[in-house]
Amino acid sequence: MSFTDPIADMLTRIRNAFKVKKREVNIPSSRMKVEIAKILKDEGYIKNFKVIDDNKQGILNITLKYNEKTESVITGLRRISRPGCRIYCNRESIPKVLDGLGIVILSTSDGIATGKKCQELGIGGEVLCYVW
Repeated sequence: MSFTDPIADMLTRIRNAFKVKKREVNIPSSRMKVEIAKILKDEGYIKNFKVIDDNKQGILNITLKYNEKTESVITGLRRISRPGCRIYCNRESIPKVLDGLGIVILSTSDGIATGKKCQELGIGGEVLCYVW
């Protein structure tokens, strides 16, 4: 199945899985989605992820993370740059999500990175999404 915006599809599947309190969610895999999942794991928004080989493109299996009250750790996900309207920022204009409580994920010339890492490296890029 072909998608116009695979990253928006990934974020929507994660958002929907959190709303119905699922433990895991399966997403068609790609290198960019795996890199986004690595950032979500490193920042503490998901428990774990793994890529399952199905002799096609693969399946990205994400284990979701909840707190003690079974509330999701992720409060919100928002896709910013879309295929029809790309949004870019330079190193001085990297956006902050909820005054630093959330993260911004960017696609840079050095790969997928968080806004904080981009500021350290002094680079900008395409703003993919906000997570809080």
